[in-house]
Amino acid sequence: MSSPCQSTDRLACAADIPAVDRLLKQAGIIALVQQHGHQLVTQQLRYVLNELRQQALANALPMHQLEPGTLLLRFNEHLKRYLQPKLRPMINLTGTVLHTNLGRALLPDEAIQSVVTALKTPSNLEFDVATGKRGDRDDLIEDLICELTGAEAATVVNNNAAAVLLMLGTMATDKEVIVSRGELVEIGGAFRIPDIMKRAGAQLVEVGTTNRTHAYDYESAITTNTGMLMKVHCSNYAVVGFTKEVPLDEMVAIGRRHGIPTTVDLGSGTLVDLAQWGLPQEPTVKQTIEAGADVVTFSGDKLLGGPQAGLIVGRKDLIQAIKKNPLKRALRVGKLTLAALEPVLSLYRSPELLSERLTTLRLLTRPQAEMQQQANFLQPLLQQTLGADYCVEAEPMFSQIGSGAMPVDVLPSYGLAVRYVGSGRAGRPIMQVEQWLRGLDRPVIGRIHHDTLYLDLRCLSDEDLTQLPLLWSTPLA
Repeated sequence: MSSPCQSTDRLACAADIPAVDRLLKQAGIIALVQQHGHQLVTQQLRYVLNELRQQALANALPMHQLEPGTLLLRFNEHLKRYLQPKLRPMINLTGTVLHTNLGRALLPDEAIQSVVTALKTPSNLEFDVATGKRGDRDDLIEDLICELTGAEAATVVNNNAAAVLLMLGTMATDKEVIVSRGELVEIGGAFRIPDIMKRAGAQLVEVGTTNRTHAYDYESAITTNTGMLMKVHCSNYAVVGFTKEVPLDEMVAIGRRHGIPTTVDLGSGTLVDLAQWGLPQEPTVKQTIEAGADVVTFSGDKLLGGPQAGLIVGRKDLIQAIKKNPLKRALRVGKLTLAALEPVLSLYRSPELLSERLTTLRLLTRPQAEMQQQANFLQPLLQQTLGADYCVEAEPMFSQIGSGAMPVDVLPSYGLAVRYVGSGRAGRPIMQVEQWLRGLDRPVIGRIHHDTLYLDLRCLSDEDLTQLPLLWSTPLA
């Protein structure tokens, strides 16, 4: 049958577009129906044909795009994009190990296998195997947390912000909470300590100044309505110079004289002294408990190296009160978090093996020479793809521990630096390379600074190293 359009016209019109029923009879489409089902394929065929129809009505549809092979290829590409998961694996070459936007800590194999098992089989999430009665999901990890921290009791919620909220909502609703002005931090997503206090029904009492707070500031601010003294560890920024903060043991002494609990939001939280591996020293949870803190909160997916979680440890009576708060059920973690958290915590029982087994610590302590070897291998491959308008050099650089955890501390690293050496300004061409890397089947994420694209290899695994040559074979548009 001839087309209603003139045969000499190289542009297709709407009448040239094949019907859905006709396409469903083609071998390539039949195979897709068998794989994805009739309803989904039919729905998406209509979507693609409508796109073609709009092009035809705008006189922008070349006739060759309606050839069976071309049309099938277009539909396959559309279906691939449509079915692609929103949560995708990335290659982190930003140099930030605990990158908030890229999911923070990577889990060790023990945790991954535990999660897989929990996904596939029933588990004793809230079942006491010994008695045959209902159990408490905190029982799965409480003894282990207490063993590692020296705390009397522990509970877990979905993140550290939730831990702080629950602690304040239990211990300080309609009461005053005294905090140094220099510790009123803002964490990711413009989430601020004062805002959390307000939501918890606590009244913030600021003492001292931004850079200096003294013991008498806390002492003089205490009233009959004071619910707690709170110390917030500033893990995501640093105040330097003419500074003064009150040591925790002094705050604890003040609180005990007045019968007021002292709590600490450790934020990043670590269970071991990182200085033994040449990393910046951070107060450990155990040291904080030993200093007399009544309740301590910290994250599971930062320096701890586990899944997203908020851990609350401390005095047994206070933790029991926190667990009875009705909000605890809304903030509790599921079986997958617990399945991942327990094996991560178990690794800390063998601290001498931690730098080999805990993924986060292994990445933080990678030898610079190892990254340099990777950079030397990758440099000519990327240079060949980008061409003469760009200069790709393997060079030393500095990694960041975390975007929200110790961001001012850096680690000697190695990677690739991409600079534009063609004619014109460098800004747009460098942005084009960055966008090209993000658009790959496995997006590669770097960082741009002063018209240079840095690809820091600290977090590059051996598996990702083998993928990059194939990914980079795709030409830069």
